[in-house]
Amino acid sequence: MSDIEIAQQAKMLPIIDIAAEKLNIPAEHLDPYGHYKAKISLEYIDSLTEQQDGKLILVTAVSPTPAGEGKTTTTVGLGDAMNRLGKNTIMCLREPSLGPCFGMKGGAAGGGYAQVVPMEDINLHFTGDFHAIGVAHNLLSAMIDNHINHGNDLGIDSRRIKWKRVVDMNDRALRHITVGQGGSANGYLREDGYDIVVASEVMAILCLATSRADLKERLGRIVIAYKIDKITPVYARDLNAHGAMAALLKDAIKPNLVQTLENNLAIIHGGPFANIAHGCNTVTATKTALKLADYTITEAGFGADLGAEKFIDIKCRMAGLKPSAVVLVATARALKSHGGVAKEGLNNENLEALEAGFVNLERHLNNITQHYGLPCVVCINHFTFDTEAEIALIIEKCAALGAKCVVSKHWAEGGAGAEDLAKEVLAIVDNREPGFTYVYDDKLPLWEKIEAVATKIYAAANVTASPKVKAEIMALQEQYGDFPVCMAKTQMSFSTNPMAKGAPSGHTVEITEARLANGAGFIVVIAGNMMTMPGLPKVPAAERIDITDAGVITGLF
Repeated sequence: MSDIEIAQQAKMLPIIDIAAEKLNIPAEHLDPYGHYKAKISLEYIDSLTEQQDGKLILVTAVSPTPAGEGKTTTTVGLGDAMNRLGKNTIMCLREPSLGPCFGMKGGAAGGGYAQVVPMEDINLHFTGDFHAIGVAHNLLSAMIDNHINHGNDLGIDSRRIKWKRVVDMNDRALRHITVGQGGSANGYLREDGYDIVVASEVMAILCLATSRADLKERLGRIVIAYKIDKITPVYARDLNAHGAMAALLKDAIKPNLVQTLENNLAIIHGGPFANIAHGCNTVTATKTALKLADYTITEAGFGADLGAEKFIDIKCRMAGLKPSAVVLVATARALKSHGGVAKEGLNNENLEALEAGFVNLERHLNNITQHYGLPCVVCINHFTFDTEAEIALIIEKCAALGAKCVVSKHWAEGGAGAEDLAKEVLAIVDNREPGFTYVYDDKLPLWEKIEAVATKIYAAANVTASPKVKAEIMALQEQYGDFPVCMAKTQMSFSTNPMAKGAPSGHTVEITEARLANGAGFIVVIAGNMMTMPGLPKVPAAERIDITDAGVITGLF
């Protein structure tokens, strides 16, 4: 059966009942959205402050390929397995974006028998969080143009407006637009553009905010533009926009509670992409899970060079989180892809290509253990086409590196198929104090932080930027030099060239843009030609998604 068919046959239990039975959450502290999903009240979360934190486990992966790696599937399978072993465990995931759902990547609710449900709801609208984020963002956009239209008392330089608009869809035609056409009644004519919602600073702020007050304060300090003098920033609070934006996010800030196919609890909240944003679920969700369970398993987007690096250097740094271990997900198919095999040949045994592509796994493994300072278990996410020889080769090569490597069959068998993985992870986290190392120090200048990520994690030889971009970074250094850097780079490669597979080294990373995310508290650094508004592929997934007369959705994956 397809993922959606498996999900539609799930025997879900009322979320209120599971929360009461497994976590002792009183019903009055859950806002139900139907029978199978609910939001947890912030008042209840505040009541957990004195509870001891559980252990935090990060799931990351090798560099993505068209073959897929399965971070979410592994996170769910591992969580189900740990619960099967009697360990009180919660999974923390990100919410899917509609862009990939209707584009190429598909949904983000797991797969096979390791899924969170209701799958269709989670992938399509869910509890409306992304809608609220998009509306809050676009309210600020509208208020900027409205202020200029009514006299521009703040002296905003319309050529230096830094706040675009957003929509939760892949739509390349909106990357560069012109607003205000049609005469003076429609405002001032100027260039503008759209990002996808997951790239919005409002998304990043929601994911890093720790309370309603913190959310509103962060929204207020968003830098929307500069004045005519080109130096003085204009903030969202100068337009008195932050209160209304926070009001629109009054429910979105509450974490969402759902269940797996095995009726274990998962929190799904926030959804920034890791190639253009910081790629982690909300701090509120993770901290809540740590208070409610003995073990929390979370995932960070795309490969460990992106999601895991930002998890460490941005999320953990800001939130004071201390992970205990990392699971690095790989598939034989993905490694063959990194070894040069085209997608149509990935189901065929090819030990030579697998060995060539193993360097990608090795690089990520070394980064995790050496630069992040975390113990790591390699998880081979098993596919039905994997051969015994391929699996044996991966295990052999991991052993040569001194790495723990486990074959996991959670996709086909659910939690039962991931028990060996769970035992290896527990053997680590139960026997070490949580701790890690940052890739760079807070006090390093911004440019040196960029160089640290590029040379240590990407194995680049050097970093370059045009004089204009370099000057922009130096200007940001004066006031925001203590901010972490959020690298926006292709997820497909360690380099800025998405076609460079394996583990390229000695390359040059060109920085093409730097954006201040003052409310979020980091600098977005765009490397290469990374787009913050994706486009749809030639044959988008939307073409096969449908709904029957009985209201059953088909084609979603």
